[in-house]
Amino acid sequence: MQNNLPFDAAQADSDHLQAWLRLAFAEGIGPVAARRLLAVFGLPGQIWQADFSALCAVLPPRQVTALLAAPSGRQRERMEATLEWLQLPGRAIITLADAAYPASLLNIADPPLLLYVRGNAALLCAPALAVVGSRHATAQGREHAMRFSEELSHAGLTVVSGLALGIDAAAHEGGLRGAGSTVAVIGTGCDIDYPARNRDLAERIAQHGCIVSEYALGTPPLSANFPRRNRVISGLAQAVLVVEAAARSGSLITARMAAEQGRDVFAIPGSIHAPLAKGCHQLIRQGAKLVETTQDILEELPMRQSVPSLAQATPMLAGAGRPPADVDPASLQVIRAMGHDPVDVDTLAGRCGLEAAALAAILLGLELQGLVELLPGAHYRCLA
Repeated sequence: MQNNLPFDAAQADSDHLQAWLRLAFAEGIGPVAARRLLAVFGLPGQIWQADFSALCAVLPPRQVTALLAAPSGRQRERMEATLEWLQLPGRAIITLADAAYPASLLNIADPPLLLYVRGNAALLCAPALAVVGSRHATAQGREHAMRFSEELSHAGLTVVSGLALGIDAAAHEGGLRGAGSTVAVIGTGCDIDYPARNRDLAERIAQHGCIVSEYALGTPPLSANFPRRNRVISGLAQAVLVVEAAARSGSLITARMAAEQGRDVFAIPGSIHAPLAKGCHQLIRQGAKLVETTQDILEELPMRQSVPSLAQATPMLAGAGRPPADVDPASLQVIRAMGHDPVDVDTLAGRCGLEAAALAAILLGLELQGLVELLPGAHYRCLA
């Protein structure tokens, strides 16, 4: 809805939206049935102009009876609350018939009827790449997600993710740093802060990016909503990058949906010993494209844009690949002895020729500096 329309146009716009909300909130009418009705009768307002027999040619009589019933008190309350929410700055609802509806979503098998939006809705139609991964990401995985997303955003791509903890949050942070910004596709109503730990991040995305949901206001974080949410993440994007994922992961669902939608799938490889690399390796075996830099991604996309190297785009990375100069010789010895794969303390002590107590003190110092990471099973991995 737009507030600067003449009264009659504004009323028509309101009636149009209320018809869509009535269809979306109709009891017993899910999105599949709603799309069948729209395919036959056109806009929602025309559905209620059809007679019972015509509607029964599309839906079972029981559903038609529920559809034609006057909105209940609960339905009217939901519609009023939605229209009131819409008056707040930066709020919008985009219907399946609106010109602003993302063309990329129209091409998926089950596009949402409505998109509830907070922030810059124009980003939904911008060239985009989805970045997804584990909620329980490693520090290295989060760093990869942030740095890749920042470069992609600098290249003009909007970074799409799901606002979950771990990789998603890091991807949004990186996207916000560049011109492409970021879109968060959530599995709750747009008035719900979930997860609560990402509340501040969500506010920044609403101000400088876009938050979008197909779910009505007040929808809680139901587990069934998130796999469905994933099809919108991949649907909005030209391709999907999986940063870290376990062998059984929601990120693999997103990757599968992306492939079904005709999108490219990219994956960042990791150590053969790392549990969160197994999902990425599985995808690569199945045909996903292995990537080491953002240039590997951009060369495959229709944009065909080049970007600076990672070190050029982020000055702090100029020293990547070598430890900081202020690391003492003993710590440097430990870092070099680690190599690239996770290693247990006993093996590392043997490589370094250090006593367990001395090694433990060095490892603690390196961990506090963010140069090594403690993994499950008392294994350490070098991040330097």
